[in-house]
Amino acid sequence: MLEEAHPVLREDPVMAELVDRHDPYVEPDWNEYERLCISIINQQLSTASATAVRERVFDLLDGEVTPERILAADDAALRDAGLSRSKIEYLRNAARAFQESDYSRAGLADYSNDEVVDHLTEIKGIGEWTARMYLLFVLERPDVLPLGDLAVRRGIEQLYADGEELTRAEMREIGDRWRPYRSVATRYIWAEYESDS
Repeated sequence: MLEEAHPVLREDPVMAELVDRHDPYVEPDWNEYERLCISIINQQLSTASATAVRERVFDLLDGEVTPERILAADDAALRDAGLSRSKIEYLRNAARAFQESDYSRAGLADYSNDEVVDHLTEIKGIGEWTARMYLLFVLERPDVLPLGDLAVRRGIEQLYADGEELTRAEMREIGDRWRPYRSVATRYIWAEYESDS
């Protein structure tokens, strides 16, 4: 997807600079459930705080982050790792859902992006932001622009409006030039935003 996306993204001079500056696909090869757990942990936390909590939770589970291990884990130990009671509940809700249904790329292949969001948000604790992170990172759908993400919005404002506030409609208009690879562009925006923060 990256190779096909670059010619399209390079037509935007701002994005062309980001393509030359970053490699936004350098991250561990997490499985579907691990990735969903990471998105739940990341909810409403700064990047640094979320990373610290994730590392403690993954260490607690000896790196085996499976529905079975989450359901069997001790509540107090999960709280000590930095999870709130509600996030423990959300991780367990997701664990039970994963035991009952197929949320893999193959299992959701026939679902549209909106249908995936609807399907995932039926799980208590999975909101639209988390579902869009799943579309982007797990299913690797090529054309997702998650404007519900604060870092994406701030990144677009910094790159395209010198930090001035933009409406979501204005951001969507900027994002239109990246179609059909808005997911790839989003990763570059995050990479730039995180390198500045």
